[in-house]
Amino acid sequence: MRKVLLRRGLVALFATAVALGAITEAQAETLRIGYQKYGTLVLLKARGTLEKRLADQGVDVKWTEFPGGPQLLEGLNVGSIDFGVTGETPPVFAQAAKADLVYVANEPPAPTSEAILVPKDSTVKSVADLKGKKVALNKGSNVHYLLVRALEDAGLKYTDIQTVYLAPADARAAFEKGAVDAWVIWDPYQAAAEKQLQARTLKDGTGLVDNNQFYLATRTFAKDHPKVIEALVDEVRKTGEWSKANPEQVTDEVAPLLGLPKDITLTSVNRQGFGAQYLTPAVVEAQQKIADTFYQLKLIPQPLVIKDVVWTPPVGVAAAGQ
Repeated sequence: MRKVLLRRGLVALFATAVALGAITEAQAETLRIGYQKYGTLVLLKARGTLEKRLADQGVDVKWTEFPGGPQLLEGLNVGSIDFGVTGETPPVFAQAAKADLVYVANEPPAPTSEAILVPKDSTVKSVADLKGKKVALNKGSNVHYLLVRALEDAGLKYTDIQTVYLAPADARAAFEKGAVDAWVIWDPYQAAAEKQLQARTLKDGTGLVDNNQFYLATRTFAKDHPKVIEALVDEVRKTGEWSKANPEQVTDEVAPLLGLPKDITLTSVNRQGFGAQYLTPAVVEAQQKIADTFYQLKLIPQPLVIKDVVWTPPVGVAAAGQ
């Protein structure tokens, strides 16, 4: 009888252990971050400070690289990542496509880190000269708005040029072969083309666009894990502040990760905006203007309200950078 009771006790203990293990496993969280070959997230990933900080909350971190903002936000939309960074335009297209995302934070403007490039021997001397020309860009990326604004500033319509939608690697190949007349691109691809191909800058974002970088999350993740979002934005901000003060050291760390020479990487680092903060009304208003512009051009099917998809930190969560 005692053996039977002991056996039953062991079975019950084993069952309890299994149940506790299942609970622990169910409670374990993974933060899945999408990043690109630029920006603070590249350095944050390399430094490992986020992993250390979130370990105290029982959160693992998984990183996935994307070639551009539209692809990254598609990953966010289908649930393969929880958080990521893009330029100004991709979130507009994603919201128009009914992606359930929210803006979490943004970096300061970096208008020189995107540009319209032409080959070094091109006869195109101004944006106005692009009329009837083939212009390559990643559709829905940050440079899409730069192109729209530059054409408008030069007195051209969007329909006055031939847009060729290509991802960065394919666009560079087309640019090198002379298959397109101009390429609208961001750093570090921009800096690489300037240094390696002697590409000429026809127009960067100065005086036209802010080129804010936005951090976005799925609405569900931001709602369910505000403390994780708070920690993440805080680590991004700290890394950015350190990067701004130490561009040479940042270059030494990032260049091998990007597979680029240090001079190209340093150029990109120096043109970048650092210092993540939660969105201000002014930033929301600027983003609304971009959304309105794309709707007027019939590039998105309906008008959008940006403030409807801006995450508000809950009471008790400090405003990053403020």
